[in-house]
Amino acid sequence: MSLDDDAVEARAQGWRTLAALHARIEDRLERDLQQAHSLSVSEYTVLDVLARQDGFHLRMNQLANAVVLSQSATTRLVSRLENRDLLQRYLCPTDRRGIYTEVTEAGRRLLDEARPTHDEALTRALADAEQLPELAPLVDALAKLALPARS
Repeated sequence: MSLDDDAVEARAQGWRTLAALHARIEDRLERDLQQAHSLSVSEYTVLDVLARQDGFHLRMNQLANAVVLSQSATTRLVSRLENRDLLQRYLCPTDRRGIYTEVTEAGRRLLDEARPTHDEALTRALADAEQLPELAPLVDALAKLALPARS
């Protein structure tokens, strides 16, 4: 193997390791959120992203970018949440082509109830992953990212 081949293989192995950590975390979050709150990870993420915005709303294309879903997948997801009265859509008052999505009061309440479940599941998933030698360095790197910058 050449040095270039080694670099390509190292990147590929790094990606596989990152994907394995992501899958473990998402699986734990999905199980716990579904069981306790009848929410998928994607549904929780949409509610969380919108709740963190000023005015609790975003344009649909901004929401799709924020949750890393296609426009059509985001529309289907928003429709499901809207049918549960957790979100509402309305036309942008200054650009009639724009559609905003906003968290309802019921959506904010459910998010507030689900947030501790999400946070606990994430903590447990990372603690479990930290016990695996191949994932421990990534868990450590995540912990370092979360630390506030020191001046």
